[in-house]
Amino acid sequence: MAIEIIATGRAIPPTRLTNDDLAMKLDTSDEWIRSHTGICARHIADEDTACSNLALEAARQALTMVVQQEGGSGNETQDLVDVALTLDVIILGTATPDYLGCPSTACVVQDKLGARNAAALDITAGCSGFIYGLEIAAGLLGTGSRRKRALVIGSEILSRFVDWTDRGMCILFGDGAGAAIVEKTENPGLTKRGLLRTILGADGSGTEHLIMRRGGSRNPYKTGELVGVPPHIEMNGQAVYNFAVKRVTETIEKLLSQENITIDDVSRIVPHQANARIVQAAGKRLGIPEEKFFLNIKEYANTSAASIPIALDELNRAGSLQKGDLIMTIGFGGGLTYGGNLIIW
Repeated sequence: MAIEIIATGRAIPPTRLTNDDLAMKLDTSDEWIRSHTGICARHIADEDTACSNLALEAARQALTMVVQQEGGSGNETQDLVDVALTLDVIILGTATPDYLGCPSTACVVQDKLGARNAAALDITAGCSGFIYGLEIAAGLLGTGSRRKRALVIGSEILSRFVDWTDRGMCILFGDGAGAAIVEKTENPGLTKRGLLRTILGADGSGTEHLIMRRGGSRNPYKTGELVGVPPHIEMNGQAVYNFAVKRVTETIEKLLSQENITIDDVSRIVPHQANARIVQAAGKRLGIPEEKFFLNIKEYANTSAASIPIALDELNRAGSLQKGDLIMTIGFGGGLTYGGNLIIW
């Protein structure tokens, strides 16, 4: 038995906000942002777009890939519904859901897809959400389960939850969604494929380092307070940087040692796209050449749980992933959480 990624998709809002655009409103510059983060632009959703809208588009892209693989009737709408009906579970990682508490954004997506046979749930693991989601999907599809196919999505509208007057924070984030369809397949013989190994971890002592403080039961809005003001992301940048470099380094080392392989066996490392300097620092500590890492932060900035599936879809559609390639994903985020997957494509 193997748990394989059989299709991918992504959704990127068309509105592109460059560093130069921000420099017209804030005391910053393109050169400063590039040199400190590796970011050149980010994409911003319009006011009518919610987390579920981007998730739905990414999911449909992935479903369309399955239709193309399996051959459809030629009726695109019906073909997408037919494939959606084969989904047994929808897992959606997000820090920016449509609604607080309920309903889950995954349920909104399930309804709009017409995937009425699928269970649906959101997970809150910050920027590690897609890595957590893949492992949860693998568990739900595992040996003894009648479930066969899962949709794993990372989707974020982070632009709604940043303080656009805070030049140290608003430059970092963008909106987007990525999706993958995961399927349980027969794996005769000794050939390994699919999701090979996952490491998941958390350090709850770092909750204060990356937090959206307002709006929950710990600190709800009170009657008479300003209506319509969302909670803002607050971050202790140095603490998160130190955590990220340490955990990325450790997770890469553990994934390699547990599978008794070397970095030369890995075709690509797809990290969470938070800050290019984090990736560079981790790579330098481990002696990994920078070209081994796939970075698209230049165009999209930090899209949290969406960043890894967006990157996977870019690689997949560009033909940069070949069957049998060993791929490593690495992530870290609010919680604080971290993790990584080894995947044979």
